[in-house]
Amino acid sequence: MSETSIVSPTENLVLSLESLSKSYNIGAPNEVEVLHEINMSVGKKDFSALIGPSGSGKSTLLNIIGLLDQPTSGELYLLGQPTSKMDDEARTALRGNSIGFVFQFHHLIQAFSAIENVLMPLMVTKGKPTKEMLDRARGLLVEVGLEKHLDKKPDSLSGGQQQRVAIARALITRPALLLADEPTGNLDTKTAADIFDLFRKFNQQFDCAVLIVTHDPRLSATCDRTINLVDGRIVKE
Repeated sequence: MSETSIVSPTENLVLSLESLSKSYNIGAPNEVEVLHEINMSVGKKDFSALIGPSGSGKSTLLNIIGLLDQPTSGELYLLGQPTSKMDDEARTALRGNSIGFVFQFHHLIQAFSAIENVLMPLMVTKGKPTKEMLDRARGLLVEVGLEKHLDKKPDSLSGGQQQRVAIARALITRPALLLADEPTGNLDTKTAADIFDLFRKFNQQFDCAVLIVTHDPRLSATCDRTINLVDGRIVKE
């Protein structure tokens, strides 16, 4: 994809970035532009890896895609909706309904059971869980192989099991886009492969677009598409 191309949002795209740039310390002598005129898109069934060396801007780009930060210029379309002019409330609602996050560190709430952690995104927006919400959470924990661990606290689960809880939590809202930031960085090779298989399963089963940020060339090589970010620019796919 060339840096000069413009990607127009269509009904087949979950995500579209148009000439997106990000700078810090704007107007100051130490102003620095981290992302430069990024143009990229993610389709509804895409299974993609975002790779690049440390300092290339991957984390900054992921935060912007996840609506956790805003670009300095350009536009980000999520499910066809332009987001640059949205207020915080609208951005939060769109993020909560449309994006699931899986991080290297699972960030589970230690005082809550596995199923309570999975339910948390729905409880934040809808309050006390309904039978439908509980059934959905149980179903996801069964899908990730934790049907015998629903009521266990995170400290009684292995690292791989905790990451499976985090995946179920990310999928409880049935997001259109799953963002995974080094999701297997702390796992052994076998567990990492199992986690990757889960991403594939949900990508195919729910048409959930997946974008994985990784330093692991073995992981990126098994994705359908690899986006290479260097010095804040997409250099090749």
